[in-house]
Amino acid sequence: MRTWAPRGQTPVLQYHFNWKVLSAAAGITRWNFYFRLYQHTIRAAEVVNFLGHLLRHLPGKLLVVWDRSQTHRGRLVREFVARQRGRIELEYLPAYAPELNPVEYIWGYWKHHARCGACAAGPPS
Repeated sequence: MRTWAPRGQTPVLQYHFNWKVLSAAAGITRWNFYFRLYQHTIRAAEVVNFLGHLLRHLPGKLLVVWDRSQTHRGRLVREFVARQRGRIELEYLPAYAPELNPVEYIWGYWKHHARCGACAAGPPS
């Protein structure tokens, strides 16, 4: 953690922060926006959970386009995709290219316009 203090003096933090984490996984089609909220960092198990959610709601094959996060390339995710026997096809975005991911534009709008200044009524279920 970075703090400001006069040179040579140890900074003293007067407040103890307890950051709560709310993560989201999302996907879009021509017609709908699908998302799930998680009360912790998204890891491979959550990616598998979300892909299973999509498979239950969308018939046919899925083309999943995502970044090169290690979470997306992990063993658990690879094994889950392999078990789907071709129902899920994966494509990866080029490195450092969030502007090519349409979901990023939805998050940007949501954060800065739709939900700006709003507080949740409670934790997600």
